[in-house]
Amino acid sequence: MPEAPPLPAANIPAMALASAERFGPLAALIDGGRRWTYTEFGETVRGAIAAAIALGIEKGDRVGLWGPNTSEWIFAALGILGAGGVLVPLNTRWSGEEIGYALEKADASALFVSQGFLGLDQVGSLRTAWPSLRATDTVVTLEGEVAGGSTFGEFCSLGGDISRRRVEASIAGLSPEDPSDVMFTSGTTGRPKGVVLRHGTSLQLYNSLADLETLRPGDVYLIIPPFFHCFGYKAGWMACLLKGVTMIPQKVFEVEKVLDRIEKDKVSVILGPPTIFTDILHSPRLQQIDYSSLRVSCPSAASVPVELVRRLSSELGFDVVLNAYGLTEAHGAVSMCHPGDDPELVANFAGPPLEGCEVKIVDDNVVELGANDQGEVLVRGYNLMTEYYDDPEATAEVIDAEGWLHTGDIGILNELGYLKITDRKKDMIITGGFNVSPAEVERVLLLDDNVGEVAVVAAPDERMGEIGIAFVVPRPGTSIDTEALLASAKGSLAAYKMPREIRIVESLPRNASMKVAKHLLRAQLRAEREPVDKRAGPDDTQ
Repeated sequence: MPEAPPLPAANIPAMALASAERFGPLAALIDGGRRWTYTEFGETVRGAIAAAIALGIEKGDRVGLWGPNTSEWIFAALGILGAGGVLVPLNTRWSGEEIGYALEKADASALFVSQGFLGLDQVGSLRTAWPSLRATDTVVTLEGEVAGGSTFGEFCSLGGDISRRRVEASIAGLSPEDPSDVMFTSGTTGRPKGVVLRHGTSLQLYNSLADLETLRPGDVYLIIPPFFHCFGYKAGWMACLLKGVTMIPQKVFEVEKVLDRIEKDKVSVILGPPTIFTDILHSPRLQQIDYSSLRVSCPSAASVPVELVRRLSSELGFDVVLNAYGLTEAHGAVSMCHPGDDPELVANFAGPPLEGCEVKIVDDNVVELGANDQGEVLVRGYNLMTEYYDDPEATAEVIDAEGWLHTGDIGILNELGYLKITDRKKDMIITGGFNVSPAEVERVLLLDDNVGEVAVVAAPDERMGEIGIAFVVPRPGTSIDTEALLASAKGSLAAYKMPREIRIVESLPRNASMKVAKHLLRAQLRAEREPVDKRAGPDDTQ
């Protein structure tokens, strides 16, 4: 097994304070009209840690963090971590029922929340769905107010009696092997699993990744991927802190606001799904602004149009255009292209394994395959999760006795050792950069008394990458109002998980084992949406 890269600090808050010393007068964070130098950032982090200690957060406590990309999210996260707590980042698009499940599963002791984000009553929906939830006994609002809770300003004022020595002792008490996060990710069982990640591994992996991305002091990183995901959190603001980069949290992706930010703040780094870059390129305002500061991009996806890769360089002027592959169970990163790679390679491959990581491709009998042979992607290395939280059986199902993580993704390794993802064994739908478990959607639709069977599959979509289509078989003697069915599902599913279309069918195709042959449904949808010469694919051979 290859050696892991060097450890830049013992834990995440220690790294943040060390960076505050290293990069003192440089700009650390811009959020709206507010700005922090690295020195000011470090002092605010110390205050947040003191406040978290005063709030009663102790080592090992799980604490929910439910909100969009803001400076408050970053300070809350570092405060919780510095007090010894374990972050439970929560998807801002999840419903109260979904959030409650994650908080209950993690046994979270407190909740930090952006109350009123997107015009929603986050805490009200949570308390309605989970009235006895422990986390809602201690609520801090990152924005807005909640009866019985504290505002973020009130929270920050709690730490006045906590000494600097106590803050330093709390940070020093965290080892690289201690858990930093329980990140919930959709799974094929239909319920999210809590992936336990570590302080040291997070720092090692993303320090190495940031080197590949050529991040450096003076860069300005507009962080569009959400903080509840490794892409926005660890490859986003944490990577910025490691390299002395200026962080700009983007609360919601709106292309006009992004263009304003690029020009006003001289943004040099943008990472995210290809849809972000496509929308920027298609904006009529693009030619009216100065975007000459752009330098590093990573339109990360299983397959990126080669023309998009070329346009990022030729039209937007990015010097570095990369592609990458990762999953939460591997701390969010497994492989990445290298600066200078050919556009065709970047478009079709996610690079070789990162330092300290191994990848191999195996057949159904777990026999290793050769170059360009297609099979399941297995990953091994220091970057693997500790476990699924409180779920040893599920952990054992994905990490074998030799330490290989069975990703459920299908791919190939070429002669250069570059990885290409070609399909997903687990049927996962990735829409606009978000993972959707078909089993979870099916479970909700089956709650309707008139629904007999359901199969939710991915259909190609030019902008979102994929969208979910539900094939529904009515119970005998019943009929289904598709609009009513969609309306009833909205109370239990986040908006991005909702199927874009429901098709009523008499039966579902099945294989010899009587399992639903979803590959046939995917092939049908692909044939409807793609030109004839692009229809061949992995599903056609199943």
